[in-house]
Amino acid sequence: MASIYDFSVDDIHGKPVKLDDYRDRVLLIVNTASKCGFTPQYKGLETLYKKFHGKGLDVLGFPCNQFGAQEPGSEDEIAQFCEVNYGVTFPLFAKVDVNGAKAAPVYKYLKAEKPGLLGSEAIKWNFTKFLVDRKGRVLARYAPNDAPESIAGDIEKAL
Repeated sequence: MASIYDFSVDDIHGKPVKLDDYRDRVLLIVNTASKCGFTPQYKGLETLYKKFHGKGLDVLGFPCNQFGAQEPGSEDEIAQFCEVNYGVTFPLFAKVDVNGAKAAPVYKYLKAEKPGLLGSEAIKWNFTKFLVDRKGRVLARYAPNDAPESIAGDIEKAL
């Protein structure tokens, strides 16, 4: 795959979505979990989404159960949790693996484009974030402990 726009994923309700639908938008792609110490970042992600969506930002949340089994619920349970507890309105997608042989193709691509510390491609934990520019290039990778508000400046530059 040559671009982020070449991938299709399923949304949280099982409906196929072409990432090409997000062409010319800035994307913040995040692997999420409902029972993680970083789960309160949903609030910060939603704040970024509301603040910058009108200027061209989309936050894309991909639930993942690979780290400490911290996302055990069904897609419906995840969607309800995010809405009720954090007022999430940004798009959520079907639960995926981000590491290993069954890693979602979009995550294989993101990791290859922006490896982590010391060149490691592996995602270390929930709430790892990738910033993608309007041309589909992966600009940056952020660690789970990088709070959403701390990357607002980078998002503004990309917009």
